[in-house]
Amino acid sequence: MIETPEHPTEQRKSTRVSRRILWYEAFGFAMIILLCWADDLLHLPYHLFGGDYQSHWRSSLLQTEVVLLVWVVVHRLTARVLRRLHYLERMLRMCAWCRKINDGEDWVPMEQYFSTKFDTATSHGMCPECAEKMRAEFKAEA
Repeated sequence: MIETPEHPTEQRKSTRVSRRILWYEAFGFAMIILLCWADDLLHLPYHLFGGDYQSHWRSSLLQTEVVLLVWVVVHRLTARVLRRLHYLERMLRMCAWCRKINDGEDWVPMEQYFSTKFDTATSHGMCPECAEKMRAEFKAEA
């Protein structure tokens, strides 16, 4: 597939999706931190349940540190999983029997796949190992 500005490649799309996933994750953790501080600064338990007000800013600070630590671990693991997923998505699926290649919904012959995706003509030949095997088989038959 030829890259053009109008048609970004699948790799670019998946990179954008990965970034979006990581941003949503970071936003979620930021909301947890915001809630921890809102609890302390706005005196939510006091307003909701009554009773005595006690400021626990040290507790909020500790909660923030724990949430940040968890976020760093989760962020790194998520990024690692997404990299692995993109690596696996880039693999070319080929039928082990007929050697057709999976192209989205269709299974197309290898020659057709290469000519449409890479604008490359294909030709058939024989590698040196297979040529040697064939020579050995011809000698054995003769």
